[in-house]
Amino acid sequence: MVRHNLSSRPVIVLLMLVQIIPLMLFPLSLFTVDNQDWWLPVLLAIFTLVGFVELVFRNNMSNWPWYLMQFSQGFNIISRLMMVMPHTTFNDQGVQVFNTPYVLITIVSILLSVFFLEYTNWPEVRKGLYS
Repeated sequence: MVRHNLSSRPVIVLLMLVQIIPLMLFPLSLFTVDNQDWWLPVLLAIFTLVGFVELVFRNNMSNWPWYLMQFSQGFNIISRLMMVMPHTTFNDQGVQVFNTPYVLITIVSILLSVFFLEYTNWPEVRKGLYS
């Protein structure tokens, strides 16, 4: 029943657009000129937007836009796992403090990316986009 509700064209288009959220879901302090961690989420979001434009607006029926979006979500999971340890704690006046917001954001982002990886593999989604 849930798969049927999530496989109509308007829902597919909406979910394909909002899959940028887990890619860009970081604390705002990350997006500064001094920090080098900002470029990867931006690049992955651009890849996802290219796939979205190809599928929705250009009606490209080849597989590469799907693979590009799946690559972005998969690489998001990998990069989040690699970045979680260095950002788990921070130094506050000589005391190591657990960075709860960062860890929660990371978990939510990984779970959303896993959902979008699975969602874009459903045959109903791929068929529903072109009908």
